[in-house]
Amino acid sequence: GHKKAVNPDLARLARMEAARPSYQDRRRGRSMREADRERERRQRSRVWTPGRPEVIERLDAEGLLPAITFIFSRAGCEAAVQQCLYAGLRLNDEEAREQVRALVEERTAHIVPEDLHVLGYYEWLEGLERGIAAHHAGMLPTFKEVVEELFVRGLVKAVFATETLALGINMPARSVVLEKLVKWNGEQHADITPGEYTQLTGRAGRRGIDVEGHAVVLWQRAMSPEHLAGLAGTRTYPLRSSFRPSYNMAVNLVEQFGRHRSRELLETSFAQFQADRSVVGISRQVQRNEEGLAGYQASMTCHLGDFEEYARLRRELKDRETELARQGAHQRRAEAATALEKLKPGDVIHVPAGKYAGLALVLDPGLPAGRSNGHRGFDHQDGPRPLVLTAERQVKRLASMDFPVPVEPLDRMRIPKTFNARSPQSRRDLASALRSKAGHIPPERARKKRSQAADDREIARLRTALRAHPCHGCDDREDHARWAERYHRLLRDTSQLERRIEGRTNTIARTFDRIVALLTELDYLRGNEVTEHGRRLARLYGELDLLASECLREGVWEGLAPAELAACVSALVYESRLSDDAMAPKVPSGKAKAALGEMVRIWGRLDGLEEDFRISQTEGVGQREPDLGFAWAAYMWASGKGLDEVLREAEMPAGDFVRWCKQVIDVLGQISAAAPREGSTVAKAARKAVDQLLRGVVAYSSVG
Repeated sequence: GHKKAVNPDLARLARMEAARPSYQDRRRGRSMREADRERERRQRSRVWTPGRPEVIERLDAEGLLPAITFIFSRAGCEAAVQQCLYAGLRLNDEEAREQVRALVEERTAHIVPEDLHVLGYYEWLEGLERGIAAHHAGMLPTFKEVVEELFVRGLVKAVFATETLALGINMPARSVVLEKLVKWNGEQHADITPGEYTQLTGRAGRRGIDVEGHAVVLWQRAMSPEHLAGLAGTRTYPLRSSFRPSYNMAVNLVEQFGRHRSRELLETSFAQFQADRSVVGISRQVQRNEEGLAGYQASMTCHLGDFEEYARLRRELKDRETELARQGAHQRRAEAATALEKLKPGDVIHVPAGKYAGLALVLDPGLPAGRSNGHRGFDHQDGPRPLVLTAERQVKRLASMDFPVPVEPLDRMRIPKTFNARSPQSRRDLASALRSKAGHIPPERARKKRSQAADDREIARLRTALRAHPCHGCDDREDHARWAERYHRLLRDTSQLERRIEGRTNTIARTFDRIVALLTELDYLRGNEVTEHGRRLARLYGELDLLASECLREGVWEGLAPAELAACVSALVYESRLSDDAMAPKVPSGKAKAALGEMVRIWGRLDGLEEDFRISQTEGVGQREPDLGFAWAAYMWASGKGLDEVLREAEMPAGDFVRWCKQVIDVLGQISAAAPREGSTVAKAARKAVDQLLRGVVAYSSVG
């Protein structure tokens, strides 16, 4: 594509930074000439990454506020606001401060004073009055809404936000600042993509106010201006479908369209189109391979008979010989290890291979602790490792690779009690005695062992068949064989490509078939008919729709109090931010604890069924394990506990707490609609649980 022009001064700066030794380099002792030091001092005085307050002050001086600074962590956003406050930064005059206070007090009038204190209201208000705020998912939704409103009105001029602000919120700025071009994606630190860069910087420029927007990227060491230009210059981005069939979708589709029509609909989905498109290149390669196979087949044609059949016999013979050789090598290694176990100090041996091949005296057999001579079942992969003295006066610990064949003592020698392996004199004297002994030892003759192949019936049969085949007498046999080998290799590669195509095409429809088969097994579907259980599942949406349906079916939640039901339902929606938390989460005791245990048991049964039906979570389908990490917080809040106590126990920001509560409320509403009308306490308990959760900070805001 067209290469983007880069400011030559910026490119030169990047080259100089790359060439400058780092602090670690100098700590490792790399010397610098005085001239280099002076140049670096001058360079450093010109180039540095400014602090957050400096950036905002500079933007203010240049008339580039309001600005959004994207920082890819919640803690980083809060820290940035504090840094600006500590630096004494003020972006609002007295009139603007009064307007901010009036609007904030009006929007938060419904929050009780004790909750305001818990939520850090006064620190938040101080920042707003100065025109500075954070914006991230950990904030109370009401607080986020206030920040958005003040920013749009021009009363907050500097917002430090996570990338969630870039999605679906109308907060245009004059400038956008990116501190780094790297972010944590949940698994590792990764470069932001051109699409993400455009999404973030797209906030710059207010419609009807600004002629243009400004994107500012702070200088970081090792930054590549060319890479940045590439991010800014990309204008087309690939669309990736995240569509996946689910259990709820399957029963709703079958009920509305029948199984066959539903499958056809899924085959025409964008997700399936994308999956099929990914194999176009592979299909072309298969086509080319098939043309090549036809050519190879013509080249190996023999006028005496079927050369393909003859080549197959040759391959079978080669494979059998390779297999026997592998078995023989394994057996020899085992025999060699057994022979090493029998060595004793004073044995004179001939080391068969390796750097120290030749005559040697065993000083120590090198058996692992607890091994006695003659011990059976030795794992020859990790030892014995005899310590030997060679005829060249070297004391070495040998490894199993030095003994590819079994070794037997040729003679014995007495090792003096005064022998010291570290003493050159001791080694010289004993090595001299070893060489004298060697003169009396007859040279070792290699014993020829009959190979397994010589006695193998299958090899004998294949060799006979080869000799009897008409093509065996062909003058061009080896030429044909080379073409046959190429044909076989290309055929094997083509088969692998065809398997890859088969694995990628019709994947959505095949996943749907597996889901339908599992639902049929559990009596949610009977052919094109949706059963009573299936109609219940059709009302339940979410990742754990099938688990929720099975819990209703088995009466797991019957007799639970509203707060206990809220705790159980939280396990269907909550997902810990840290998946590797080693601590078992705190859960309510009594009936709630028993019900949560039963939910995990049912999930285990469903997980086993999904494995049987080859439904995989890696494909975005299937039931993840229920997470009990929010059960105690949901139970406490539904039981009427105060916000301070609940947040302290839950160890989570208010914004996260409110969001999870609203998701629990949503699923409780679904369960209330899906639960049996007669002979069940669940629907009533679910409605009460919603009322008990929907209070205080959870009820304040319109956005979850």
